[in-house]
Amino acid sequence: MIDLSNPAAIKAKGLLFLFLGMVSGVLVWLECPSLKVAVLLALAIWSFCRFYYFAFYVIEKYVDSNFRFAGLWSFARYLLRSKVREK
Repeated sequence: MIDLSNPAAIKAKGLLFLFLGMVSGVLVWLECPSLKVAVLLALAIWSFCRFYYFAFYVIEKYVDSNFRFAGLWSFARYLLRSKVREK
């Protein structure tokens, strides 16, 4: 797979993710429109965003400066390797 380097394509990809997330969230809420579902959906989205930030920024800046984020799979491999080293 080719690395995405065109700034316009990167922005379009980000906007597509935003659009898909918003449409998906609205469709989930419309399935069962209640305050409870809206709050739980917002909490789930916020939590996943914080986890992504943790995997991307916190580990690299505060835990292991040698780690370079390349996606969530690379983060999972990093965690598995670090657990093997601890034993």
